Amino acid sequence: MQSKKQKSIKMSNKFKNHKTMRNTILTSLLLAAILIGCSDKNQGQAAPPPPTLPVYAIQSATTTTDSEYPASIQGTVDVEIRPQVSGNLEKIYVDEGAFVTKGQPLFKINEQPFREQLNNALASLHGAEAALINAQLEIDKLTPLVQNKVVSEYQLKTAKASHRIASANLDQAKAMVGSAKINLGYTTITAPVSGYIGRLPKKQGSLVSATDIEPLTKLSDVHEVYAYFSLGETDFINFKAQYSGNTIDDKIKKLPPVSLVLADNNVYAQTGKIDMVDGQFDKNTGAITLRATFPNANGTLRSGNTGRIRLGIQHDDAILVPQSATMEMQDKVFVFTVNKENKVTKAPITIIGKSGSNYLIKDGVKSGDQIVLSGIDKLQEGQAIQPEKSNKIAQVINKK
Repeated sequence: MQSKKQKSIKMSNKFKNHKTMRNTILTSLLLAAILIGCSDKNQGQAAPPPPTLPVYAIQSATTTTDSEYPASIQGTVDVEIRPQVSGNLEKIYVDEGAFVTKGQPLFKINEQPFREQLNNALASLHGAEAALINAQLEIDKLTPLVQNKVVSEYQLKTAKASHRIASANLDQAKAMVGSAKINLGYTTITAPVSGYIGRLPKKQGSLVSATDIEPLTKLSDVHEVYAYFSLGETDFINFKAQYSGNTIDDKIKKLPPVSLVLADNNVYAQTGKIDMVDGQFDKNTGAITLRATFPNANGTLRSGNTGRIRLGIQHDDAILVPQSATMEMQDKVFVFTVNKENKVTKAPITIIGKSGSNYLIKDGVKSGDQIVLSGIDKLQEGQAIQPEKSNKIAQVINKK
């Protein structure tokens, strides 16, 4: 027979086993409930629908692209004003930047030495005139004497030779007077054309000479200005191919107006006309120079200005893609194309120009391809979308 103590221990172990089993069952039920709850939660969160994005079917069209070329601007006449005689600069009649008209006095060189040269030349002229008269009197005196054989014919011939010498001396004296008058006239320097005065490096009282390296000033006639720009060989070939004509002159006549973009990126109000193509390419740069003429009645442009010539080139059957539909990564430009399953693919494109807010595409997409217009920054390769096609979208693209 078991003792009471043994019975007590046996019942205690039985109770502990029962309690452990109960805890195990409760734990299993709790884990099952958690798993069922998680499963129900996952089933409740269905996969999100594909994003709805605007899609556009690319169409070829005729368009014009704008290309810009650096340009330097000059007046139609840019002249250096230099003295033609030496002397002290006595007066300066104009200020820097002033507008002057043709023939207006600009500078005055001390004229006294040149006036005295003129007086000396006039004196020589008067002497030569008197000598000629004297030689003629000698001929008049000897002529009847020779006829009457009072004197020899030799004396008359000598008198006639002296007359020729006196006549030549008179011509020389007249030339000296003319030269002295010209030099005296050079002491007043006038404007050869109407235009704007440049810097005045010489001040009143300075000694000036025709051999000075630096001019007295520069004068620019800018009622019209020339904008010179250059085209590379390939650009020039494409440029010529746009217009009909057998010669460059024929093509120039058919060129459309061009625009001038100023240094502040504003477009000059007046359009210009290309009127000159250089006769040859520059061997150093491989480019050829063209000239466009712009009206400048208000004097807005000055010689020395810089800018960019905006040249429009027409393209037939061009592929256009809105800039907003592109993204740039690692110096490459991409668009997202949409296939028949409405999945997107990132495609690299080659850009050859710009027309308004559209890119002109050479490679990467073709007419008929569908591309995503916006919201491409969050798209991933192979992602499905819900295309949104709208006539309004197409109209906006076509207007651009």
